Amino acid sequence: MKIALLGYGRMGKEIEKIAISRGHEIVIRKEADTEIDITEADVAIDFSVPTSAFENITNCFKSGVPVVSGTTGWLDKYDEALTICKENNGAFIYASNFSVGVNIFFELNKQLAKMMSNIENYSIAMEEIHHTKKLDAPSGTAITLAEGIIENTSKENWDLDKASSENNIPIVAKRIPEVPGTHSVWYNSDVDSIEIKHTAHNRKGFALGAVVAAEWLLGKNGVFTMKDVLNIS
Repeated sequence: MKIALLGYGRMGKEIEKIAISRGHEIVIRKEADTEIDITEADVAIDFSVPTSAFENITNCFKSGVPVVSGTTGWLDKYDEALTICKENNGAFIYASNFSVGVNIFFELNKQLAKMMSNIENYSIAMEEIHHTKKLDAPSGTAITLAEGIIENTSKENWDLDKASSENNIPIVAKRIPEVPGTHSVWYNSDVDSIEIKHTAHNRKGFALGAVVAAEWLLGKNGVFTMKDVLNIS
């Protein structure tokens, strides 16, 4: 499989290692605004920057190249991207996190939220910790976790670095050098606390998940998620 890497930072380089180890060829390594012919690739993996992601992704749709994207911070244009995907009969997977463990954690978070939804006297809080070069806050993973709670409880929104209120989920975002990603969800009461936590030890899990998603997407049309890739019901 010939892969285009749209974004060649630390994640792009980690994806390259994993892809080559699985027998794939990297035919494009796109940095910044360099011109490329995306049709050289069988599939594209986008880990660029928020200002480039929409153009990268929609260019793939228009050129008939399936694309997997893990770039966060551009989702205000997500619905527009889906429209362009459908208009061009494209293939797309977006995930805030491609790690297999994180996607299991997403489902665990939803199940816990359902269990706690009718139990009184527990407040909800979240924290995410990433490396200092991460551009957006809170992380896309934290937002996905918050959305999973909102879907299954009476909470209506999340807030960054604000105190808890009846309708919101407070998220604390910390930036510490060389932390790949740690996400925690707490349910706190006067008598006890319940915590679920995912800690990434390195970027290999994110990179492997993105390559597996690209392998799965090749030859398909439509919009999919990591639940489809991993067959999580």
